[in-house]
Amino acid sequence: MKQKHFNIPIFIPELACPFQCIFCNQKKITGQASIPSEKEITNLIEKYLKTIDTQKSAVEIAFFGGNFTGLPLAKQETLLKAVTPYFHSGISGIRISTRPDFINKNNLSLLKSYSVQTIELGIQSFDDEVLEKSKRGYDSKKAVSACRMVKKMGFNLGIQMMSGLPGSTLEKEMETAFYASRLQADMARIYPVVVIRDTVLEKLFDEKKYLPLSLNEAVKRSCLLLQYFESKNIPVIRLGLHPSEGLLSGRDIVSGPFHPSFRELVYSEIWKSILSPLLEEREKKSKKLTLRVSPSEVNYVSGYDSCNKIMLLNFFSRVRILPSEKLNGRYYETEWS
Repeated sequence: MKQKHFNIPIFIPELACPFQCIFCNQKKITGQASIPSEKEITNLIEKYLKTIDTQKSAVEIAFFGGNFTGLPLAKQETLLKAVTPYFHSGISGIRISTRPDFINKNNLSLLKSYSVQTIELGIQSFDDEVLEKSKRGYDSKKAVSACRMVKKMGFNLGIQMMSGLPGSTLEKEMETAFYASRLQADMARIYPVVVIRDTVLEKLFDEKKYLPLSLNEAVKRSCLLLQYFESKNIPVIRLGLHPSEGLLSGRDIVSGPFHPSFRELVYSEIWKSILSPLLEEREKKSKKLTLRVSPSEVNYVSGYDSCNKIMLLNFFSRVRILPSEKLNGRYYETEWS
């Protein structure tokens, strides 16, 4: 049984995007300035396949960054043809990222014929005020229609949403998550807004007309969004921007809640809230605490930079966090000594 999923990412920044959204500079976000050639695509795929056990993993080739379905159909077909020979090398399918206002039957039919399995739509928000202030160029009605078309044609639907856009609130973001669930999204990505250099948002920030979320607020909102999606059995496959070289170095960031380990911060915060009732067990505060958790959760229980373990050590004389194969999800067992 294949247990892991891998994407082989091919970035096509800003291709065929008719609008310059106020937050967007794909060249800086992805770290890539132009579309790779067919030879570069081939080399990239072969490089990734050397490191992936395709017998134990589901592997998709993923066209990210640009507006894939905004390309001429012939160009779309050229890119798709370049990767389909690798279906005999363990590739299970293709996923693409695109805009909801460039979804139509002709595009979807072409994608279907080339074994595209997943279409991720850069929805960002289902709130019309937020879409307008972000200069997305479409409204919520168009976004909903695109989602329904993708599902009707039998594709997996991915929803990419943003937190902290101009005019947005936690309530509006939770509504976006709610609509994604109603539209039967198969997966979601959550991107807190970061002010990138050479964007309209940078100008608004400089003019004090836009203030990004703090890192703490972005983490807290993402916790709520993540837990809502989990309650609807919708996996969140990305939390926070992909850490390109420019973002990691800080040279492309003006302000905002970018962190290279953003997912870990979110998971750590969730565990902090789960563990907090232990601090109320006053009669046990002088004792040694052992927590047993799922092996996949050990690092998150300890927390980013061991923040949760340090919190517990302020109350207990010793804290151990041990893996237990019999536990799943965010459940734990305690032992006292």
